[in-house]
Amino acid sequence: MAALKKAVWGPLVGAVDQGTSLMCFEFFNSKAAELLSHHQVEIKQEFPREEWVEQDPKEILHSVYECIEKTCEKLGQLNIDISDIKAIGVSNQKETTVVWDKLTGEPLYNAVIWLDLRIQSTVKSLRKRIPGNNNFVKSKTGLPISTYLSAVKETQQEISLNTGSCPAIGHCTDVTNASRMMLFNIHSLEWDKELCEFFGIPMEIFPNVQSSSEIYGPMKAGALEGSAALVAQMCFQDGQAKNTYGTGCFLLCNIGRKCVFSEHGLLTTVAFKLGRDKMVFNALEGSIAIAGAITRWLRDNLEITSEEIEKLAKEVGTSYGCYFVSAFSGLYAPYWDPSARGIICGLTQFINKWHIAFAALEAVCFQTQEILDAMNQDCGIPLSHLQVDGGMTSNKTLTQLQADILSAAEQLLWSLGGNTANCGIPIYSLLSGWLTTEIATSLWGQAYH
Repeated sequence: MAALKKAVWGPLVGAVDQGTSLMCFEFFNSKAAELLSHHQVEIKQEFPREEWVEQDPKEILHSVYECIEKTCEKLGQLNIDISDIKAIGVSNQKETTVVWDKLTGEPLYNAVIWLDLRIQSTVKSLRKRIPGNNNFVKSKTGLPISTYLSAVKETQQEISLNTGSCPAIGHCTDVTNASRMMLFNIHSLEWDKELCEFFGIPMEIFPNVQSSSEIYGPMKAGALEGSAALVAQMCFQDGQAKNTYGTGCFLLCNIGRKCVFSEHGLLTTVAFKLGRDKMVFNALEGSIAIAGAITRWLRDNLEITSEEIEKLAKEVGTSYGCYFVSAFSGLYAPYWDPSARGIICGLTQFINKWHIAFAALEAVCFQTQEILDAMNQDCGIPLSHLQVDGGMTSNKTLTQLQADILSAAEQLLWSLGGNTANCGIPIYSLLSGWLTTEIATSLWGQAYH
């Protein structure tokens, strides 16, 4: 019996979305933005002490291998030839820090997750060393000194910073990752000597910085989740914005090639650089520490699943005066208060888990509204619409509630569902030679919106 002929789909693009809670791998038909296959696994978080949040780097790496292998198996079941895979893009956790031995490649400690708060005392002492009227850190990086950012992350005191390169591709990163380490000058697009000396970190340990869209090696190109999602949502123009509802919540607004420094508690960050010789685009960002993580907390501690949360919240339709402040890891934008803690208040004998579920969703929506208000003040022109993605957007009660709170029509909250498709656009723009931002907006935009 003759073997079945392999299906021809044209060039395929893979996307690794290495998030805080989930590792997901997807394959797309690059020209039609059609999802062909995917696989995802949950990533375990460890809490060895109060305020510490860690992950096993080897588990993270294994999850990448597992998801790629399972997804390729599914392609085979669909009779799709994996030789059509032309590129794999990578988006990763923001600010999560791993230190490894440059000779063996072995991690020296767990990954310190961006939610980790163990360095509050370090943050306080660093803030005291910077005059309020001469914040050279913010003027160079666009970032506040916070437990959120990489430069002030600590592992164990006896571990020295000793990173090295991978023989296959060298030690490299892209501009979006570099811009969140608080050691990268977003004006010169280089590691900054003054910043490295201020934080006491040797410059030689840092990777070479490249664009978000070029061939790095066997795995190609990589950007932060939030920045990559901005590209996926076709926010190529000044003033276009998106909000990703993942473990945390990250609202980015494209501000073009200029650097606008927020006066209302937002970050200024590199948005994307789609090619070695392309211009850098910047963004204002408002970060929320706890979004999807609130559903995980309800599941693990109150035994209310994410499916139940949506159902309960939809049924009750109100929090009945109950409020949920999800400051499990302090408050990020616009307050930047690592000492803040979570609160459930307004409790009466009438309040039940239905109201608490609704209040949990409201918590995310209210924080998003605060960030959007701050962004409108910084930009000077109110945003006309907001595009959304991320795992939480599968909760239609949440998206409707967000639209109501923002006083926006729900159809203006366009949902991509996940944010892994973002990787395919900048990768394939390099490899194919035909994909421009205009073509991407036309082809991929029609597929999503």
